[in-house]
Amino acid sequence: MTRVLVVDDEPQTGRALVSYLEAREYEVDVAADGATGLRLAAARNPDVIVLSLGLPDMDGVEVLRELRGRTRAPILVLSARSSSDEKAEALDAGADDYVTRPFDMDALLALLGAVVRRAEPTEPTQGGVGGDGSEDEVIVETEEFTVDLAAKKVDRAGRDVRLTPTEWHLLEVLVRNTGRLVGQKQLLQEVWGPSYGTESNYLRVYMAQLRRKLEADPSHPRHFITEPGTGYRFER
Repeated sequence: MTRVLVVDDEPQTGRALVSYLEAREYEVDVAADGATGLRLAAARNPDVIVLSLGLPDMDGVEVLRELRGRTRAPILVLSARSSSDEKAEALDAGADDYVTRPFDMDALLALLGAVVRRAEPTEPTQGGVGGDGSEDEVIVETEEFTVDLAAKKVDRAGRDVRLTPTEWHLLEVLVRNTGRLVGQKQLLQEVWGPSYGTESNYLRVYMAQLRRKLEADPSHPRHFITEPGTGYRFER
């Protein structure tokens, strides 16, 4: 069973989430504050975390950063804050997606299922290595890093690069289209789902994170190229 950690200080929201999730055969742990949430995340090893930013004891973004430093589990943020800057801050801190209160419970559960699926391991690809970024290629090498598509791993200078599930999914889509422009809408829909298409700030934040982790000079990227107003391209 998929284990969900809900960190939310609103009792009504917590009860509703527990009811809906358990009815769909999720295992659920609930924390009403940030400190308890961090303890439960360490003790229970959740598969996915639902995190409110409005917590009584700690800043929600700081809790998010702490969680992201400890776990690769996808993190879905709930917040009444709706500005683009606030969403970008949460994404930059490690959130996999952002839901604005008030929200529709069915839509939230659909999104929760989507982030869990993005984090699931995939079966190794059968066939040879194409050498040109084609979809049957398993290992993609650059001078700075190596991407193992089958193992969902990135190695840089002999060390495993820690990517969130969303960072990995974005990287995977770009790498499988090496040398080809991938439009913003296509990226959003492949990584976040079919209901997305205009949230270009998501892409800006996550591309910046990939560049910080993988580019030798993130301010002058060699591998993750922006085509202004159009999309992105991965080059070796």
